[in-house]
Amino acid sequence: MTKHADFIVIGAGPGGYACAFRAADLGRKVVLVDPRATLGGVCLNEGCIPSKTLLHAAQVIREARELSKDWGISFEVPKINLDILRSRKDKIVGSLTGGLTGLAARRKVETIRGTATFTGANSLDIDGEDWTFDQAVIAVGSSPVQLPGWPDDRRIWDSTAALELREVPKELAIVGGGIIGLEMATVYSALGAHVTVIELANQIAPDADADAVRILHAALEAQGVTVHTSTKVSAVKATTKAVVLTCEGNFDGTLTAAAVIQSVGRKSNGPTVAPERAGVEIDARGIIAVDKTCRTNIDSIFAIGDVTGNPMLAHRATHQGHVAAEVACGHTAALDTTLIPSVAYTSPELAWVGQTSAQAKAAGRVHKVTSFPWAASGRNLASGGGDGLTKLVYCPESHRLLGATLIGPNAGELLAECTLAIEMGATLEDIALSVHAHPTMSETVAFAAERALGMLTDL
Repeated sequence: MTKHADFIVIGAGPGGYACAFRAADLGRKVVLVDPRATLGGVCLNEGCIPSKTLLHAAQVIREARELSKDWGISFEVPKINLDILRSRKDKIVGSLTGGLTGLAARRKVETIRGTATFTGANSLDIDGEDWTFDQAVIAVGSSPVQLPGWPDDRRIWDSTAALELREVPKELAIVGGGIIGLEMATVYSALGAHVTVIELANQIAPDADADAVRILHAALEAQGVTVHTSTKVSAVKATTKAVVLTCEGNFDGTLTAAAVIQSVGRKSNGPTVAPERAGVEIDARGIIAVDKTCRTNIDSIFAIGDVTGNPMLAHRATHQGHVAAEVACGHTAALDTTLIPSVAYTSPELAWVGQTSAQAKAAGRVHKVTSFPWAASGRNLASGGGDGLTKLVYCPESHRLLGATLIGPNAGELLAECTLAIEMGATLEDIALSVHAHPTMSETVAFAAERALGMLTDL
């Protein structure tokens, strides 16, 4: 017998569950479909949350070493129990995913563990059951890109396998120097692996500001991570004892590793729901085109999150989920911004939003740059921080902020001020004349603005 859904969301990641819960709050009867045993998608189960748990552990290890070395506070050499650390990670994930189950129940959202595919413009198959719907939202996320021609070997990991924390290999190679690859380098180097990062572009974190990336590059090397940029992996061979990578470019030679992480990006899972059967347009990369209201070319079908293309970030998906739910319920809403902040939770953290100087130049936009070095921040030095930078890109005529990059401890926590400033059309004067608490890292944003205005007294 065919079942019917008033409002059905396919995918229970950050975008999907946010959309389902928002629609339920607005009075809709909602069905949420996902094949996982727990809600939360990649982010909660095998991405954002487990990675941040391990990154916190890595930071504690580093701080213990630095305090013993430079601050006269002695600790025993950190001993790492992988079983306990893995259990801690899993417990945090379980707590959050369990909490989502409770939130769904409280809102009377019907959850179905299954895989949905479209069979028509208003129909679905969910594990052999026929469903019809009034409105649907595609929120099935993305999956790691698998490099072609690589052998099938358990020592070659994607990001999911890397976060399982199976072991700490003596020699670990990471192919791809984007956010995920750099975070894994941060974790495994702290746990004792010798890590080598191989990046095809001429810098790691290719989309980020070059000055900030140089600070991160130097910090990673100081932590024992070897970084090869402008380097291509041309061949991979799995032997009995190791995985051998043949490289070309700035580094020309072979690398032998006990394990390798592929971290070269993610691809849309859009094709897995067969949207074309519903008439939904999808391109060769699996990206589903949507407008600012997250509506596809079919009025009754919306798409949110990674299936709609870059940037593939959880917070973008969440905002799209709210927009889709509100529009579907008859409200006026849109994701009418290009300001999607990015954070690499490395040590130090790298965070940016809006245009970098290079991007503004490429776009032909008249701009200027101002910055403040964290070496002159009392709070940074007193907290054990090293080299860091706050860099602002602004319009020289209006003094409005166009972009911001920060690198240093907890840089990601400072980014919201800059994002809000750009969204609100704030000027350098607005930032500089807003009283910032002292001593804080947030002062560096004000100091950078003061420097551009010629009123800085802290440098």
